[in-house]
Amino acid sequence: MIDDTLFEAEEKMEKAVEVAKEDFAAIRTGRANPALVYKVLVDYYGAPTPLQQLASFQVPEPRMILITPFDKSATHEIEKALRASSLGVNPNNDSGVLRIVLPELTQERRKEYIKLASTKGEDAKVSIRNIRRHAKTAIDKLVKDGEVGEDDGTRGEKELDQLTKKYVDSVDTLLKAKESELLEV
Repeated sequence: MIDDTLFEAEEKMEKAVEVAKEDFAAIRTGRANPALVYKVLVDYYGAPTPLQQLASFQVPEPRMILITPFDKSATHEIEKALRASSLGVNPNNDSGVLRIVLPELTQERRKEYIKLASTKGEDAKVSIRNIRRHAKTAIDKLVKDGEVGEDDGTRGEKELDQLTKKYVDSVDTLLKAKESELLEV
């Protein structure tokens, strides 16, 4: 019973770390990364569709992203969605291929992105702690109902604390890597 609870908590914590990785990838650094535009929503035949489903991406230069739509008729809508996004980019339409040149980041903008990364990292850690709290409540209920002994409950809580520390540390590691990447000129 306790092992099932711990296994479920670990799976959820892994997902929280994956979400943090995706969030960090979407934060712009000095280098171009296709993950920046994956979640841009495009009005594709009346349905908001992630850009990732509508085009392929290439990074030929450190500050350039080439977007090749699968459906050439969607090029105008993709261009419009990129202009409206929070990225602050102006795509150039080069015969059906959209070319995005990312401007150099200012020091002020880098600091804003570091704050954003810290916020997303903290959100991930809060999520992991909430998962821990729910798992601990489940273990306490098992002990209280007499389904498992108190020694097993204590052992389960110690394992849960170790899992929590492991995943919080991995989010901290990801955050430090993102911060150093942002500070790199």
